[in-house]
Amino acid sequence: MKAVNGRLPPCPSSPNCVGSQETEASHHVDPLPFAGDPAQAWARLQEIVLAMPRTQLVEDDGDYLHVEFRSKLFRFVDDVQFVMDRKQSVIEVRSASRLGHSDLGVNRRRMEQLQTAWRAAVGP
Repeated sequence: MKAVNGRLPPCPSSPNCVGSQETEASHHVDPLPFAGDPAQAWARLQEIVLAMPRTQLVEDDGDYLHVEFRSKLFRFVDDVQFVMDRKQSVIEVRSASRLGHSDLGVNRRRMEQLQTAWRAAVGP
């Protein structure tokens, strides 16, 4: 599912999804804050995300980005989505496994790695 009116799809009740628009603590991760030009922030996001291993671009319309991550061993697919919120100066994020119930924390760790790379690229 794609973002609608700046909202990413909600996470299911299963523990294999995290998102910055989620209110439940077990699913919540922080969005990516930025200052300045949204186009520059978007370009930086693309650079960081597409450099991550086993990543394939699915869609990018300038305010919405969808990429697939594949696990190394079993080639499981995780859908990772981003939507630009220009008014709040953040990029909302969502990472979810396509199959199964538990992801053993993979999606949360991926978002934490992305947060670390983002802070290194844009500063605190």
